[in-house]
Amino acid sequence: MKVTAIALAVLIPIYIQTHSSLRSIDSSYVELAQTLRMGYGEFIRQVILPGALPGFFLGLRFAVTYAWLSLVVVEQVNATSGIGYMIDLARNYGQTDIIIVGLVVYALLGLASDGIVRFFQERSLSWRRTLAD
Repeated sequence: MKVTAIALAVLIPIYIQTHSSLRSIDSSYVELAQTLRMGYGEFIRQVILPGALPGFFLGLRFAVTYAWLSLVVVEQVNATSGIGYMIDLARNYGQTDIIIVGLVVYALLGLASDGIVRFFQERSLSWRRTLAD
């Protein structure tokens, strides 16, 4: 059940964002690729991937967030080990310091995983100009 809940929480935002970015690829790029008689592999590499990667990484960042949120919920509901189980036991015994430590650990893990995704996003999309540039 845990894996299914987390997998659904992760796959849905990735699918939605990637699908949205694929649908928003300008049709003139597709026409240009057809005019230049690009092969299938070159079409994927030159048109589809540059159009889909920004949405994919946005969905991946959402997915990492939803993965941690769903992990917290699943561990609170039905767990026999883990940080959520530790927080639940601390709640039962009124140990607020352990609850705060558990929440800080979750926050640090979430920030670290988002930082990793951002790192790969910046490396993969270094060619893309944004408002920050």
